[in-house]
Amino acid sequence: MLKLLKLEYYKNLNYRPFKVFTILYFAILIALLFIGLVDLDIFGGTINLKEQGIYNFPEIWNFTTWIVALLKIFLGLIIVFSISQEFTNRMFKQNTIDGLSRKEFIGSKLLTITIFTIVSTLIVFIITMFLGHQYSKVTDSPKVYEEVYYIGNYFVKLFTFFSFLMFLSVLLRKSMFVFLGFFAYWIAEKILAGIEAYQKLTGMQGEQRKAVLENDFFITNLLPLESMSNLIPNPLMRLNLVKVMGVKYEAHYPTESMIACIVWSIVFILGSYWILRKRDW
Repeated sequence: MLKLLKLEYYKNLNYRPFKVFTILYFAILIALLFIGLVDLDIFGGTINLKEQGIYNFPEIWNFTTWIVALLKIFLGLIIVFSISQEFTNRMFKQNTIDGLSRKEFIGSKLLTITIFTIVSTLIVFIITMFLGHQYSKVTDSPKVYEEVYYIGNYFVKLFTFFSFLMFLSVLLRKSMFVFLGFFAYWIAEKILAGIEAYQKLTGMQGEQRKAVLENDFFITNLLPLESMSNLIPNPLMRLNLVKVMGVKYEAHYPTESMIACIVWSIVFILGSYWILRKRDW
């Protein structure tokens, strides 16, 4: 493992995009976690997210993980560039000639993915704890840790997303093709979700439609991007402004999405290894 870590370190140390996007990601990540401390001008009005309760326990776990998860594309760029350069610069072929096995290649990329995911998760956890104890109206131990599982969901979401990008990078090799492939897949998944929703909701109105959306099982929810998205639901319904309107929020642990993400991670990792073994590089 130490050998693979050193190999990845030296490969990426002099690769400018790797350093730039890494620094950019963690800088923006930290800045976003403190977004609630500034007043935001929205539709001509001013709103302070801290006053809206985003730093209150236990809701803060949902807010912070959802907000910073929006940045995962920055780390995704690092993963894609790191893997794509292996093929465009023929580094992969040279490494295999020098004795690096395909299993070790995948292992080195998984180590990079895992380290980035762990570091990102730790930063989010530490800053969330700091902000929560600093600004939350509730600091009782049971409330503090009531929804800490969102940190675990954040870790799985990032790891699955990076595994997906690793798979696309190994499959398509060039970074431009990877981003086009990802965008095309995202569109395809949205179309499939729309078709399934249309089939289930045709002819329904009001409460009946709402009940189907909340209680029925949608197969497309198990697709990669959708299952990742469902791990951390949009927390805007938990703002004090929305609560005043009488809207109730019910938290449900996304068990199906968690299982789907774990399965997809395994599929992407094994798929990447299978492509490396079968393709003539």
